[in-house]
Parts: sequence; C-alpha cells; structure tokens
Amino acid sequence: MKQIWIITKRELQAYFDSLMAYILLILFLGFSGFFTWIYGSDIFFIKQASLQAFFSIAYWTLFFFIPSLTMRLLSEENKTGTIELLLTKPVTNWQVIMGKFLSALALIVIALLLTLPYYFTVASLGNIDNGQVFSGYLALILFSSMYISIGLYTSSVTNNQIVSYLLTLSIGIFFQIIFGMLSRGVSGLIGHILNYLSVYTHFESMTRGVIDSRDIIYFLSFIFLGLVLSETMLIKKRYT
Repeated sequence: MKQIWIITKRELQAYFDSLMAYILLILFLGFSGFFTWIYGSDIFFIKQASLQAFFSIAYWTLFFFIPSLTMRLLSEENKTGTIELLLTKPVTNWQVIMGKFLSALALIVIALLLTLPYYFTVASLGNIDNGQVFSGYLALILFSSMYISIGLYTSSVTNNQIVSYLLTLSIGIFFQIIFGMLSRGVSGLIGHILNYLSVYTHFESMTRGVIDSRDIIYFLSFIFLGLVLSETMLIKKRYT
C-alpha cells in the first residue's frame, strides 16, 4: 500500500506541476457551472431543487476531459523509456497501475468536491433529495473510474499521447453513444445486451437516486477489466 501511495502522490503532483490539474479544474468548474446555473436546462429553468442538470453536464464534460488526464500516464513513460526504470524498482505491476489510476481519480474527486457549493446553494432554494445527490455523485465517480481505467489501458499500448487520447475517446464513444443508439433499433436479447452495455443506461438510473447492484457491477466490471488489461501490458514490457 505504501508503494501505491508513493506513486499516486508522485503522479498527482505531476498534474499540478504541469498545470494540467489547474486547467482541468478551471474548465470543468466553468463548463459545469455555466450550463448548470445559466444556460438551457439550468436549475432556475426547471424550477426544482435538484442537481440533475449538473449531473447531466458533468457526464459529458468528464467524458472529454478524462482522456486528457490519462493519455500521459503510461505513454509518456513508454516514450522516454522511464517505464523500464520504474519496473526495476521494488514495486509490482499492479502497484504501478493502481498508483496511476488513483492519481487520476483523486484529481476527479477534487474537481467534484469543488462543486459542493452547488449542492449547498440548491439545498437553500428548496427541499433537495439528499439520496439522489449522493447517488449522482457516486455515479460520476464510478463513471470516471471506468473511463480512467480505459484511458490507462490505451496509454499502456502506445508511446504517443495524442493516439492514447483518441483511442480512449473512440472506445468511449461506443459506450457513450453507439450502444445506446443501436439498442433502440434492435429488439430481443441483442437489444437488451446493447442497452446494458450503454453507460448512459446505468448512469441515468443512478442519477435518479436508484442504486441498483446491476449498475454497480457494470461499472466495477469495466474498471477491473481496464486495470487488468493495463497490468497485462506492463507484464509484457517487463519480460520483453
């Protein structure tokens, strides 16, 4: 656990040293705040004490921002050759993967914590469903974790950060858009499978305040799969 914490702290510090963290936080808060409070389906427009508008905006904002966080995690080390040096240290492949995964997740959690004033402001406007708010934030964390694990994997297979970004985004488009679109045009078992693969199906359910084991299992399964695939790539590099 100590090794994981050291790697997590090092990677998180690297985000702030490169200004990536500040850029992400400013843009995320700017986009989510603007569309939550001012434009279109904002809170004052729907006239409800609910953070549903924020969750909907954060859903898309994080989808585009997360690949920019993960694209450098392993691809930069592949490019510079420091991955070989790291793998000679007394750390396991899993500790390396978990440390890098948790560093990106920690930055997302920091970004979400900075949106808590939204909650307190909305709560002062009316009776807010605290269970729905908790479920919505949990959905964002699980959603982010899933894409971080995917981004970590794409970063492990290339030494080009742009390629990693585009690969993560391309894979994400299937879960974010394509599976959902296909499920509406297909009936029967195939339609149910495609609908289950759509991330929006599970995210939307949780933001309504429903915490279903099927949704939790969905996110945890893809998180685990992404981490295992990333570790597999590290094992390959260690012994080649």
